[in-house]
Amino acid sequence: MNWQEFTALLVLATAMSFSPGPNTTLSTALAANGGLARAMRFIVAVPVGWTLLLALCAAGIGAMVTAAPMLRLAIKGLGIAYLLWLAFKMSNSGTLRKAEGALLDVGFGQGVMLQFLNIKAWLLALTLVAGWIAGRPDALHRFAIVAPVMLMYAFASNFAYALVGALLRQWLAHGTRLLWFNRAMAAVLVLTAFWMFET
Repeated sequence: MNWQEFTALLVLATAMSFSPGPNTTLSTALAANGGLARAMRFIVAVPVGWTLLLALCAAGIGAMVTAAPMLRLAIKGLGIAYLLWLAFKMSNSGTLRKAEGALLDVGFGQGVMLQFLNIKAWLLALTLVAGWIAGRPDALHRFAIVAPVMLMYAFASNFAYALVGALLRQWLAHGTRLLWFNRAMAAVLVLTAFWMFET
């Protein structure tokens, strides 16, 4: 992989990883409601799940999903339903004590599985495989470069969003601020679900 390709990879990784989506929204909300330490399970789960998704796409599963409209529709439907369910749960949490309970409990396993229901993650993985890995004589070597870069970006972006949420935590604890923050985060998840429906 030459430096032009690597630079293009970094630009794409930055744009896709740091733009708002279901992962970054949940990272922010989880840290704002339960603290940074509690959100770390999800923050670590995102790059793990995403790297598994990228590996499956590189192995050819992505092409199968693209070629099977019903399978793609099923993944999209499950992803939309899960985001709407999370949005509903989030929109009803107005106190830190309530939020710290099971209401916003998104753990490691759910974080990993969310990547397989996230259309944005599928699109990015398929783009990377098509543009940087598939059909190249050094495909395995390229995967060994792309995967760690994307893993680092997935962790860094979710950690950055969670840090913002954690910094807002004390301010959100007063009055109805947390309720409105959670409703705003829920609205972002609903908009993301709507975007997934349109794609």
